[in-house]
Amino acid sequence: MDEIDFQILNLLKNNSRLTNKEIGSQIHMTGQAVGNRINRLLDDKIIKQFTIEIAYDNTQYIRLFMNNSEFTALEEAVNRFSEIEVFDKVSGQACYIIVAHFSREQLQVFIETISRWARYSVETVLVNRKK
Repeated sequence: MDEIDFQILNLLKNNSRLTNKEIGSQIHMTGQAVGNRINRLLDDKIIKQFTIEIAYDNTQYIRLFMNNSEFTALEEAVNRFSEIEVFDKVSGQACYIIVAHFSREQLQVFIETISRWARYSVETVLVNRKK
């Protein structure tokens, strides 16, 4: 990857709906050249997907600490909740890290569900400071 690839990625991160021509006009390339670079970034698996960012009312960071070795059962239970955006198995103190967007009521249901396999800590976002 070179500086132009990074510029294209930054523009797409800010607005994935930009056309190749619009990107090209900002980085002084043709739309076709931008398209070729985007296709290469896709082929090289640097770009995994094009997506949107949703303005959620609630965001939680949840750390799970296993009480037993029933990892498969826990993973199946967690994956049934559509409010979960990220579910990663990690090394360190926690066994899993979750980013979720639960309402207060649904968070309670989630906690009750996973409590048979794991302890947890929940951090709730008050204000997002990223500009």
